Amino acid sequence: MDIIALAQGSVSMLLGLLAAAMQAWALVDAALTRPDAFVAAGKRTKGFWLAITGVAALIGFVFVLNPFNIFSLLAIVAAAVYLTDVRPAVRSLRGRNNRGTQMGPYGPW
Repeated sequence: MDIIALAQGSVSMLLGLLAAAMQAWALVDAALTRPDAFVAAGKRTKGFWLAITGVAALIGFVFVLNPFNIFSLLAIVAAAVYLTDVRPAVRSLRGRNNRGTQMGPYGPW
């Protein structure tokens, strides 16, 4: 039985570390993005997203060993909303992807 408990604890800690890394990534990305890009994309303000992702990263750090409580789940959802909705909208305003090629409506050109 100790082996099962150890395995469960290890999986829980791994998931907590992955969640904390995702939340930290969202916070760093929000901090490095220009403030006017958020408003131009219609996605609230930079201060709002810094607050949301900052609180999410703090919760992820505090509850890294227990990622299945309600606060951790809310923090994961907040970071996921930023990374899947806000980040692509803000990045689309740049007109270029990371490889330096221009993007058209149907792909690179």
